[in-house]
Amino acid sequence: MPARRPVLSAAILAALPGLAPAQEAGGGVEYGPRPAYLVNKLDEGALKDELSACLGQTGSPTAFSIGHRGAPLMFPEHTAESNRAAARMGAGILECDVTFTEDKELVCRHAQDDLHTTTNILTTDLAQECTAPFTAAEGDTEASAECRASDITLEEFRTLSPKMDSFDAAATTAEEFQGGVEPWRTVLYSDGAQLLTHAESIELFDALGVDFTPELKAPVVEMPFDGMSQEDYAQALIDDYVEAGIDPSRVWPQSFQLEDVLYWIENAPEFGAQAVYLMDEDATVEGYDPNDPETWPQTMAELKEMGVNYIAPPIWMLLTVEDGEMAPSALAREAEAAGLEMIAWSLERSGPLADGGGWYYQSVSDLIDGDEDYLNVVDALAQDVGVAGIFSDWPATVTFYANCKGL
Repeated sequence: MPARRPVLSAAILAALPGLAPAQEAGGGVEYGPRPAYLVNKLDEGALKDELSACLGQTGSPTAFSIGHRGAPLMFPEHTAESNRAAARMGAGILECDVTFTEDKELVCRHAQDDLHTTTNILTTDLAQECTAPFTAAEGDTEASAECRASDITLEEFRTLSPKMDSFDAAATTAEEFQGGVEPWRTVLYSDGAQLLTHAESIELFDALGVDFTPELKAPVVEMPFDGMSQEDYAQALIDDYVEAGIDPSRVWPQSFQLEDVLYWIENAPEFGAQAVYLMDEDATVEGYDPNDPETWPQTMAELKEMGVNYIAPPIWMLLTVEDGEMAPSALAREAEAAGLEMIAWSLERSGPLADGGGWYYQSVSDLIDGDEDYLNVVDALAQDVGVAGIFSDWPATVTFYANCKGL
């Protein structure tokens, strides 16, 4: 495998002193206006009273608050800027979703095949390298493209400019395809944003004083890829932390593929002890129901027996409705009984919640009717389910709650 430890770029390093975590600069976490906005929208009651009393507090970073792709509610995901913003908001753990380039270098991207929606590749000469070139919308056929990190080298990857993840399905040109940004997001912080390799993310996060949760993304190319097996890929992720001298206790490697988690448990046990099994069985198991153990591919006790210590289901899989209130699902109750730590994903991914919150909140949608329910969901996850942490696209909300509750 080629060396994967490039020096952090001068542009990224230059921005660090002014945007290091607030505690290093002599102040507290910067919540911004959003937590207070959400608290003020809450119905009158004990939760509103308790959170309102915390609005003037000076917060501290907390591992309960995990930056999901940094802070992509407003910043282009997996950029230096997005992660620095998340650290400012007190996220104690940051994420690099890990995939690989044509020359098998590890980079931070949410998917191997998302460059056409997260960068400007289609408007550059590298568009000709894409797996599927841009095709204009015509009639009922939407515009499309597919550009993979594995289509280009690391050197070529570095020439791209990141943007807010979006596309315009009605586009007739590649330039128009760059649009489509949701109205509740923004392009205000996209100009000059910096892409990151996995090694650069390690150096940046370490400099910011936060911990690490890299996710090994499922390849869309056939494995082995140019001689690199899935096991080589999983090991390469770990090797970057070993080479950087990062204590394994600071790293929570993640994968949706149980085989990756079991590989780390067997072959990198210091890291495998905190390996996180990301769960989304609804996408792979017909008839899956988090409240019906008969539909589960493994029981929570079986996962624990395999050596798994952390699971990370989406929010809806951890919550159900009982007596008109949010309550732990059967999955959550059995995970707790088995001694598994739980992490939930991903808060503030859905935008405004006036219409029930969509996919992430499907199990409790009858109780979701406004943005204040972000706080009701966090409270249920923290107090009733007992999660160890929550991924969020805007970490200030979770950080505020965690500080107020002493988590």
